Amino acid sequence: MATTPKRRLPVMADVAKEAGVSHQTVSRVLNDHPNVRADTRARVEEAISRLGYRRNLVARALVTKRSRMLGVVSFDTTLYGPASTIYGIEQAARTAGYFVSIVSLKSLDATSVRAAIDYLTEQGVDGVVVVAPQRSAGRALESLPSGTPAVAVEGTHRADVSVVCIDQFEGARLATRHLLDLGHETVWHVSGPPDWLETEGRLAGWRTTLEAAGRPVPPPLPGDWSPRTGYEAGRRLAAMDEVTAVFAANDQMALGVLRALSEEGVKVPDRMSVVGFDDIPESEFFSPPLTTVRQDFDAVGRRCIEALLRQIDSGPVAYERLVVPPAFIVRSSTAPAR
Repeated sequence: MATTPKRRLPVMADVAKEAGVSHQTVSRVLNDHPNVRADTRARVEEAISRLGYRRNLVARALVTKRSRMLGVVSFDTTLYGPASTIYGIEQAARTAGYFVSIVSLKSLDATSVRAAIDYLTEQGVDGVVVVAPQRSAGRALESLPSGTPAVAVEGTHRADVSVVCIDQFEGARLATRHLLDLGHETVWHVSGPPDWLETEGRLAGWRTTLEAAGRPVPPPLPGDWSPRTGYEAGRRLAAMDEVTAVFAANDQMALGVLRALSEEGVKVPDRMSVVGFDDIPESEFFSPPLTTVRQDFDAVGRRCIEALLRQIDSGPVAYERLVVPPAFIVRSSTAPAR
């Protein structure tokens, strides 16, 4: 029984012949070179579509010395912040014409981070973004091979690794100032886990704002980002008559606080005002809708990719610390003190 010969995949020469242009012109169109006439570009793109031509990325990498691949090292992508950050990075990379290879680790210790970066380097990535919200993750970046184009999200101890971060201090200041401006004597705080840089920044913003206003600074109630720890803190707060305002370090813990206050018969915002942090998609549907701090993860992604491409295009650049401002979103969970 005769077999049908396998159809040969089209190559760049086929596109050039179909469009009636040179091989070099096709290459310029594929690489988005500006010196191509609009009608010529359209003709080449039509030929590519008709033939079903697909670029040979391996061959292109051999010529350009670029894989058009970027690596991302992160952990626990079920958390809203890291997951949203990765999504923002991936979208920004795609807009810039890059693909992303993601390595998600159980812990961001030095050994795991180095192994992840070695793996990505072996895959031929042009640069690496490390989502490093914990102090241990920042220390792990000390093992990064010198000369590797890299950007850290949140922080690192290395002076030669650029950082992109959201202004956590300012977000906490906005939350605390909002509650003080509503007439609350002070603001209680449900904090995140101690190793996190976000926890540190939000604690500092909250405490500094209270101290600057000459208000009492209550002991922070420890949390771990989960609704459960917010719920436990909320039950403690509900038993204290002097508490009228609470700033939770993320929306999930704020959700737990709201649940506990509801169960204890404490009305929000009539008896107690509650502010969160993150502006997760569900926060406007909490009962009541949550006043919170919005983090612009799309902007974080863009800044990361822009900083990384500057290193890839120009070699080592001066250290950059790019800070993305937060936005404050007022909803129905806060009201003037009574």
